Amino acid sequence: MTTGALQRVVRRAASLPAEDTERCDLCGLAVPAGHRHVVDLQQADLLCACRACALLFTREAAGRGHYRLVPETRSRLSGLSPKELGVPVGLVFLVRHADGTVTANYPSPMGATRHDIDPALWTALQQRCPELADMAAEVQAVLLHTARGAEEHWLVPIDDCYRLVALIRQEWRGLSGGGTVWPAIREFFARLAQPRRGTY
Repeated sequence: MTTGALQRVVRRAASLPAEDTERCDLCGLAVPAGHRHVVDLQQADLLCACRACALLFTREAAGRGHYRLVPETRSRLSGLSPKELGVPVGLVFLVRHADGTVTANYPSPMGATRHDIDPALWTALQQRCPELADMAAEVQAVLLHTARGAEEHWLVPIDDCYRLVALIRQEWRGLSGGGTVWPAIREFFARLAQPRRGTY
């Protein structure tokens, strides 16, 4: 997913009035808060999906290389460090793309900054962490949080990362983030360990 697409999704979520109902980007039906998402591979965009549209894309062949359903599963990873990938910050998510390249995305109050990962470093990381071999391109991400003493290493759906970026944009105050952003980030990661509710 491109940084521009990520920023569009975050802005759309932030600008939606509280009384407005979110709608499926594919058919226009209203969707609940816990709805699924589909990645538009051609436009590099994340789309809201109603139950019927989400079910349509449970078979990857149904997307015909255009749409891919974002999975729901999360799993903890171990022994990973942003530093070994040349990542200079402690909060980052890594996305593998269809062409095999991997990008690091740094959440910030301005959105997400993107950085290409050295292929050799990514290959070495895959050898140490076999779970990454099955990481789905474009729709899953490795989410790492080692800032301020945290040790969070996750394989998550890409929409979790979008929610984290939106959270940071919403809570950030001043130059250093203020007093609410880091507690909000801690709460976000605490909720990752809980089952996803309200999705279909």
